[in-house]
Amino acid sequence: MTAGSTRRTTTSRSQIAAFGAIAVAGALILTGCGDQTDKGGDGGSSSTASAPLASKLPADIRKAGVIKVGSDIAYPPVEYMENGKAVGVDPDIADALGKQLGVKFEFQNGKFDNLIVGLQANRFNVIMSAMNDTKDRQNGIDSDTGKKVGSGVDFVDYFTAGTSILVQKGNPKGIKSLDDLCGKVVALQKGTTSEGIAKAQSEKCKKDGNKAIDLQTFDTDPEALLRLKQGASVADLNDFPVAAYNAKTSGGGKDFEVVGEQIEAGPYGIAVSKQNTQLRDALQAAMAAIIKSGDYQKILEKWNVTQGAVTEAKINGGS
Repeated sequence: MTAGSTRRTTTSRSQIAAFGAIAVAGALILTGCGDQTDKGGDGGSSSTASAPLASKLPADIRKAGVIKVGSDIAYPPVEYMENGKAVGVDPDIADALGKQLGVKFEFQNGKFDNLIVGLQANRFNVIMSAMNDTKDRQNGIDSDTGKKVGSGVDFVDYFTAGTSILVQKGNPKGIKSLDDLCGKVVALQKGTTSEGIAKAQSEKCKKDGNKAIDLQTFDTDPEALLRLKQGASVADLNDFPVAAYNAKTSGGGKDFEVVGEQIEAGPYGIAVSKQNTQLRDALQAAMAAIIKSGDYQKILEKWNVTQGAVTEAKINGGS
């Protein structure tokens, strides 16, 4: 996730309750999914044919019976690996969408800041990776430089969250807000909105006559968490559900705690190529269906993230 083209939270998340289910979030094996195209001809699989919204899908996806999903699967409870399988909020929502559309969602693991490039190179059909829907991502703008770097993507919004500050248990450095990070080491995942927030705060620090933030970025959030746990940084910035989950589970709840208010809450979206409007609209229809049926609410209840619920499936609702 790049600060301008990804976030694991680009805008942030709203307050969400603590999470269940213990995750093992460490180094992950890249697990590309194999081709499972339907061999039965143009009619598609029987499950696709019987699904209520199957006809809305593009013909090639309906025939294959698969939507390939690019995701950085190291972000519990949103998505993480357990027993070799992607689990979490996003995979469960994807499964529910798949039942409406009559297809399987196959998650493929990759680095967050490479996901949009992978989507535009047709390595997968969509991105579902706690990615915030922002105008910069919609328009293909690098938030750091303000320059056009791609054609942009469309989003189908499905959740709301914001960025939180995670510190060592007991908050030994007395961090209460972004202003307290001036002149200190902060570790976080690169390419995320959290990185963009940290960079903007660093500039504010300098304008206010303070030292800039010593920002250290890593390919995955678990790497940044390790630096914080070791005391090599004073804070990690990540999405509230993830921060709260790590505060609850890491070291049996003895490693970290969340401080301060959430920052820049905004929507997560399923990213789709701007050229693939039919798939985008099919996903929107499926999302609206699971909201109406109550399946969406049940998934959020399962993961204790109901405060991030949306009431409608907007397209490009981020700012």
